[in-house]
Amino acid sequence: MYLGRVIGTVVARRKVSGLEGAKFLVVQPLCERLQESGPTQVAVDTVQAGLGELVYLVGSREAALALDPYFVPVDAAIVGIVDGLHRPERDVQDWTP
Repeated sequence: MYLGRVIGTVVARRKVSGLEGAKFLVVQPLCERLQESGPTQVAVDTVQAGLGELVYLVGSREAALALDPYFVPVDAAIVGIVDGLHRPERDVQDWTP
């Protein structure tokens, strides 16, 4: 599981069977300090996330299991929207939900 920020959307007229009606978002992965930590990626949205929201994602097999029916061909799935972040041992800079 990892953090990311939604930075865009993807529109696809044709989708593989099992992904009809699914929403795809462009996500920037973030490290624990909420700084960019890799290239952007497209993730299927399972929680109705919106532009600019901090989300948490799963990848690989877990991403495919997040959908119904599961085992569809996805590499990343948004499975939660972050409401708060608490790290008592470190300061979290620039926290904006």
